[in-house]
Amino acid sequence: MPTNPTFSTVLVANRGEIARRVFRTAKAMGLRTVAVYSEPDADAPHVREADVAVALGGSTSAESYLDVAKILEAARKTGADAVHPGYGFLSENAGFAEACAEAGIVFVGPSPDAIRKMGIKHEAKAIAKAAGVPVLPDALLTTDEPDDWRKAGEGVGFPLLVKASAGGGGKGMRLVTVVDELENAVSGARREAAAAFGDGTVFLERYLTESRHIEIQVFGDSHGNAVFYGERECSVQRRHQKVVEEAPSPVVGAAVRARMGEVACALVRELGYVGAGTVEFLFDDTDDSYYFLEMNTRLQVEHPVTEEVWGQDLVRKQFEVANGAELTAPDPEGLHGHAIEVRIYAEDPARKYIPSPGTLALYEHADVPGIRYEDGVRSGSVVSHYYDPMLAKVVATGASRTEAALKLASALAGMRIQGLKTNRDQLVAILRDPDFLAGTTRTDFLDLHPALAAPEDRVDVTAHLAAAIAVSVHRRRTAGGATAFAPAGWRLLPYDGANAAWTRQDVRRAPETPVTYRLDGSTLYLIHGGAEYEVSLKDLGPESVRVTVDGVDRLCRVRVADDTVVWVDDSDGGHSAWKPTPRFPEDADASAADDGAAEVPGTVVAIAVAAGDRVKSGQVLVTMEAMKMEHQVKAGRDGVVASVDCAVGQFVDAHQVLVTLA
Repeated sequence: MPTNPTFSTVLVANRGEIARRVFRTAKAMGLRTVAVYSEPDADAPHVREADVAVALGGSTSAESYLDVAKILEAARKTGADAVHPGYGFLSENAGFAEACAEAGIVFVGPSPDAIRKMGIKHEAKAIAKAAGVPVLPDALLTTDEPDDWRKAGEGVGFPLLVKASAGGGGKGMRLVTVVDELENAVSGARREAAAAFGDGTVFLERYLTESRHIEIQVFGDSHGNAVFYGERECSVQRRHQKVVEEAPSPVVGAAVRARMGEVACALVRELGYVGAGTVEFLFDDTDDSYYFLEMNTRLQVEHPVTEEVWGQDLVRKQFEVANGAELTAPDPEGLHGHAIEVRIYAEDPARKYIPSPGTLALYEHADVPGIRYEDGVRSGSVVSHYYDPMLAKVVATGASRTEAALKLASALAGMRIQGLKTNRDQLVAILRDPDFLAGTTRTDFLDLHPALAAPEDRVDVTAHLAAAIAVSVHRRRTAGGATAFAPAGWRLLPYDGANAAWTRQDVRRAPETPVTYRLDGSTLYLIHGGAEYEVSLKDLGPESVRVTVDGVDRLCRVRVADDTVVWVDDSDGGHSAWKPTPRFPEDADASAADDGAAEVPGTVVAIAVAAGDRVKSGQVLVTMEAMKMEHQVKAGRDGVVASVDCAVGQFVDAHQVLVTLA
């Protein structure tokens, strides 16, 4: 930074992993740090790591992280003379940048004018076109008439995307392949965009079916310089949101990189842009053509992969540019190695990526050379339905792309993530998939590989069941009591072993597994699934055991949560959760499975039926918003609507019946 810095205290107007990431660099630069937090985030890691923290109150984004007045008041109270917005929330809000300037606070980002110009995507495309950047055909929807929408769609051509003009992150976006799908897609995209960004404006854009998502990391300074740090490929996406990102792209060579970089820098100069930004393109790898998508006027979620291969701290560079430093172009030969990042989400890929809010019972990872963890949670963190379900990012760097991918897969498999359903298994499967390793990662990659959403179970059921039983018995024995000396299965009358039933909790609708077992010293005699096993045990303790099944030896780490769920992780990357079935289980109310019940907590945004309507199985009954995305509640069977048990705008809990079918 210059000799006379213009700020010394930075408030990060964000939460989670990005707040922690910014704090890390800020502290390394000697800056004082300020966190802000909502009520659900009162005990979050980013709050504890700042020098001081200010409660914003409220639970929703609108009540906390999007409240400009509260953020500025927090800055005033703490003497913050700079604000770093991170990404999301207020990071691309021109009004917030203006409010910071009016309050005499440095906004670590571009000017309000640049944010405003790039924030309205159909207007941004016009500016990009004027700067010589290639663009795709599009049409802005300015009326509420479906006939006008159809005419515009036919002019753009199908397939097309309905896109929120003021948004990003996959929100307010719908893929439309035929004209009959357009009306519902526009209505849904407008509704989602209005809820997420306060602006329901959408436009249509031609969709390239076999393209890649390539983006250029750019920087501009107050001296008129524009530089770029190569490209990132972010083609592996779900619901138009990135899941895997890497640098460099496996299909972009040095010459194409230079051309794309110069085009991106031309846009930076056209805008007089100052700070970090990303110019995103759709890339056709059959002829190396590319088309402007949008410009993000902020730091990107995936910035770590650029940092790893270019040896740069982009957050430090943001602070330096905000303080008036002059940029110098990086050496094109400064690109080294390959970096891949994945995003771990609390969601279930096998169930159309439905979010999985709740308490994260355990979150642990080992320090591995070449692996970088950017996480916003810890053991015991509550993953709220109010915010995006991303838990962490994990980045691997290797000499080659294959090395980075396999190293990252191994690190993910070795993490202990318990209490919530996540996409971790899907990520491991993607990174080990032959097509991914071959670099064939267009934006339809997950559509063409549906099996990756529910990859083959890597768990040796016998080994995990044996470990769960053995450790549970060991814990009971060491807890003492009158029968602590007795072997498992001990009874006053002759008895061959203990009978029980265990159910896997991490597999949806898993059946009970009846077992008979007897623990005798270092051997567990186990009967399940119609087969008998003699399992050898070594180093049996209250948290782990080494089990040998069919000649294969595995170290199993075992954790008993509240004496109800037993979690097992093995040294080969398998993980499972087990629950002993109660001897007298309560009767379950099965009727709700056929009615329209919410799968996650959220807010009702639309109701598609009324009492007396006849519906078919799979028909949409209610649309909800949860974790920034829309989710549809569908009928579980044919029937007649007996009652609608919710209202638009109502917050509902998971499993709550919203529509009752007769």
